[in-house]
Amino acid sequence: MDSVLNKATLKNLIFDLGDVIIPIDLTAPVRNFAMLANLPEDEVRAIWKQHDIFKHYETGLIDDEAFRGHVRRLLKNDSWADEVIDTAWNTVLLDLPVERIERIKELKANHRLFLLSNTSPIHIRRVNQVLTNMNQPTLENLFERVIYSYEVKLMKPSPEIYQYVLNEAGLNAKETAFFDDNAANIQAATALGIQGVHVQPPKTIVDYLKDLV
Repeated sequence: MDSVLNKATLKNLIFDLGDVIIPIDLTAPVRNFAMLANLPEDEVRAIWKQHDIFKHYETGLIDDEAFRGHVRRLLKNDSWADEVIDTAWNTVLLDLPVERIERIKELKANHRLFLLSNTSPIHIRRVNQVLTNMNQPTLENLFERVIYSYEVKLMKPSPEIYQYVLNEAGLNAKETAFFDDNAANIQAATALGIQGVHVQPPKTIVDYLKDLV
């Protein structure tokens, strides 16, 4: 297990979702929207960056309908059905390794488990659909509590979102570990006294959790 963890005092585990539980390809949505719109990828990427609609969506400033409306307007295609946009948006999500879910389920016996993710409603619905198809519990049933950026209107690495989790769940930071693939997110958590584990390939969450019981 990663040396930063004090396993003797560890009671609570907080997990990121993307590239911790489910592998992701951050380039896939731009690639797929560019293909749908018959535009160069660089042009679509520049449009996203200029208008920042992903961040607005993932912080709950706009809802599903508004997000899809922005996509249609910015890519100049009013005919796209909701499902077309959702499917392209969900290409960020890759195959979910079942062993990661099974390992998390094993840890429920002796730890309080939480999910903390910068994400969107469309992605969460898709992940839960995948889990259901695998005969696995949904995220809401897998964890004691799920904290989604779009619901709390905060995003990692803002210190406020970590403090929100600690306060809402009544957690002691020193008894809590946070697993994330983003170094900035880990640094923000450790600044509050949370034990941080930076999940980096080729290791997976299963490797980092192998010595926990």
